[in-house]
Amino acid sequence: MLTIRDAISEDAALIRALIQELAEYDGEADQVRTTEADISRDGFGTNAKFRTFIAEWDSQAVGFAVLFHYYSTWQGPGIYLEDLYVRPEFRRRGIGTALLAQVAHTAQEENCRFVRWAVLDWNQPALDLYASLGASLLNNWRCVVLDGDGLARLARKGLSKT
Repeated sequence: MLTIRDAISEDAALIRALIQELAEYDGEADQVRTTEADISRDGFGTNAKFRTFIAEWDSQAVGFAVLFHYYSTWQGPGIYLEDLYVRPEFRRRGIGTALLAQVAHTAQEENCRFVRWAVLDWNQPALDLYASLGASLLNNWRCVVLDGDGLARLARKGLSKT
């Protein structure tokens, strides 16, 4: 039996473990920098920066969705789905679809006009699922990330102009 619930602060270790599993699946296990303490601080309370839904199959945690609100100047309020993950042995049971449905329901409940997320181009099962649900791929858009030394250099450059 599948249930989907809001994560609670006591789930921080579980969320961190699921993030690590997702990173391993994506071949990026060494890239995870968030700690259980980060998740505990940033994911709960009155100033939470994100929220998490936990999928449970017969009371066993089997997947999660991590999301946050953001604003598109073209479309208005939306939700960004940062992570969606279902443990491999529980795939093909409708869990990913149920998590996405919960995110979509949340978006509508909170007057958001869309849900946006990224998917790796090699992840054909995910691409097929998203297409079957009516999602559109934005092939002419590229994701951009500024972090690490580049972020620090640019931040210093901005300060030196004042």
